[in-house]
Amino acid sequence: MLIGIVAVVIFLVILILVHEIGHFLAAKKFGFLVEEFGIGLPPRIWGKKIGETVYSVNALPFGGFVKIFGENGERKTEERSFSSLAIGKRAIVISAGVLMNFLFGWLAISIVFNIGIPSAILITNVAPNSPAAEAGLLVGDKIVAAEANSVENFVKFINESKGKMVSFKIERAGKEIEIQAVPRIDAPANEGALGIGLVEGGLPKKNLLASVWEGFKTSIEMIKNIFIALFNLITRAFVGKAGLEQIAGPVGIVKITAQASNLGFIYLLQLLALISLNLAVINIFPFPALDGGRLLFLLIEKIKGAPLPVKIERYANAAGMALLLFLMIVITIKDIIRF
Repeated sequence: MLIGIVAVVIFLVILILVHEIGHFLAAKKFGFLVEEFGIGLPPRIWGKKIGETVYSVNALPFGGFVKIFGENGERKTEERSFSSLAIGKRAIVISAGVLMNFLFGWLAISIVFNIGIPSAILITNVAPNSPAAEAGLLVGDKIVAAEANSVENFVKFINESKGKMVSFKIERAGKEIEIQAVPRIDAPANEGALGIGLVEGGLPKKNLLASVWEGFKTSIEMIKNIFIALFNLITRAFVGKAGLEQIAGPVGIVKITAQASNLGFIYLLQLLALISLNLAVINIFPFPALDGGRLLFLLIEKIKGAPLPVKIERYANAAGMALLLFLMIVITIKDIIRF
């Protein structure tokens, strides 16, 4: 679990940097005055002013920010104020963080295609009180027995050995471990004789250009699926049937990351890409306190010919942030109960 916590913190720092660099570079490109580039949330631990911008490291690692002069609607008449320039340029600056998260996810997936993933049979589920659980099998273990050249052959091997002691090897964190278990003769429905779920994994190595193209197609497909899942969740919420069982909070992400770390670097890279693409989708969602919410305010400004009052935007963003924090607490509690 410690590995999972360390990896999650590193993931957050990387993804925050990527996202905020997008805002930062776009703001600099259009000549806005960037007052501060911060990693983490205040209070400030360290800061140094280089040129006109303060670069800071802050105490709370779960966040980051780029502070642009005039971004809260003030100082509209001053030349380098965020509020004074065209809506199109402001929209690009706001969208740049989301774009960087997408590009980073695309890059990470392209690297996965370029490196390739050796063919393997992975354990995806271990039923409680099953022979597999008693033998110490874990989600993420690779089965490397001679009988395991396919899921079908391994299942056949186990079924032919019901009621007898079987031995096979698994790989965990780069080490081979001998496993002994007695497959059940009468197993509960949908559990199997050992009580494990299996999937065949593997990805053939591709050349650089093919990797970039496959990475792009895969990223687009993942973005589409994330949008569909989010839309379905919101739709169910409106009819009172929404559930948070399939959503992972900080505790769930730590557990998933720990499992991925047992499989190796390439699986951690896949997970990092997935989280980056999820952040891109969530951030572009038109909800106050998110980048999508700020874009919504710009759209309203474009339609009505004037921005909303600063107080309304601030209250909306504060309410949105409060709701997001509440949901995070609820999901975290569910994670703790589940795991």
